Amino acid sequence: SLRAQDIHDSGHIFGRVCTENGIEHRLTKIGHPWTNGQVERMNRTIKDATVKRFHYDSHSQLDAHLDDFVKAYNFARRLKTLGGLTPYEFICKAWTSQPQRFKLNPIHHMPGLNIS
Repeated sequence: SLRAQDIHDSGHIFGRVCTENGIEHRLTKIGHPWTNGQVERMNRTIKDATVKRFHYDSHSQLDAHLDDFVKAYNFARRLKTLGGLTPYEFICKAWTSQPQRFKLNPIHHMPGLNIS
């Protein structure tokens, strides 16, 4: 098929877009399903907070709720695995100690006013 040929010629579109944007795309190892456990657990957390709890009359309602959930999770949810920090606080802490690992300053990506 044409799509199969496109994938063969230029790699998978997701991997290509990641490469074009300087993002390292890693895949789990074949035969090691436990390495995907963290992703599956996060998917379950999102489903439990959205589609399993609410009815959406439109795709845009779901999109808006998902956006709200992700913001609340990243900027307000304190996680034991991150030493009690929110994901955003953890990223900012990593930025201050290892800025060479980042392309952009994450401090400028806080929702709301970003006044220095």
